Amino acid sequence: MKTFISIGAGPGMGFATAERFAKEGFEVVLSARSVDKTHGLAERLISKGYKAHVRKVDASDPKSVAELIGEVQKQQGSIDVLHYNAASMRKATLSEQPRDSFNHDLAVNIGGALVAVQAVAPTMEKQKSGAILLTGGGFALAPSPDFLSISIGKAGIRAMAHGLFEQFREKGIHVATVTVCSLVSPESEKPSAVAEQFWRLYSQPKDSWTVEVNYPPANA
Repeated sequence: MKTFISIGAGPGMGFATAERFAKEGFEVVLSARSVDKTHGLAERLISKGYKAHVRKVDASDPKSVAELIGEVQKQQGSIDVLHYNAASMRKATLSEQPRDSFNHDLAVNIGGALVAVQAVAPTMEKQKSGAILLTGGGFALAPSPDFLSISIGKAGIRAMAHGLFEQFREKGIHVATVTVCSLVSPESEKPSAVAEQFWRLYSQPKDSWTVEVNYPPANA
């Protein structure tokens, strides 16, 4: 059974994407800072007959992220799909944001993704297969002075996806991002729609791999 791991598995896009892959037979690992909340999400999947596990992770701490990947690889044998969904959504202009919080936000929004990719890449390279899926955001395309740290973080996510795409494709690893240009409420249908975009990226034939899709689509 293939393994899907979500870092930053909240009740919206994180859960919906994990459920979408669980429906296709993946064993799911949900990780976040709040174990109690994450257990609730896992129980929802288990109640539907899916296999789901919970791990604690601090996406702002490189050691925590690397240890999470190592533990899951040891237990599951490999990670077939990494979904990095962690984000620190702070409303603060340049003058309003304390320096320590800005560094923390960057660590969550892009630093944790970089460490996670570093950690999963060697095994995926050996297998010559795998997918690294990154939750992007519209702030990467239209940065907001009121949400400066998440704007910089999502720009970093997009740059990382595009920067690694060709190099990793040669190794059989599909790096891709969904740039979410909309507010996504967990109670709406949007999380499932974003999850479907991730599944479509994963399902692309290798000779047709793309690095980015936008949600909602430009022609929607």
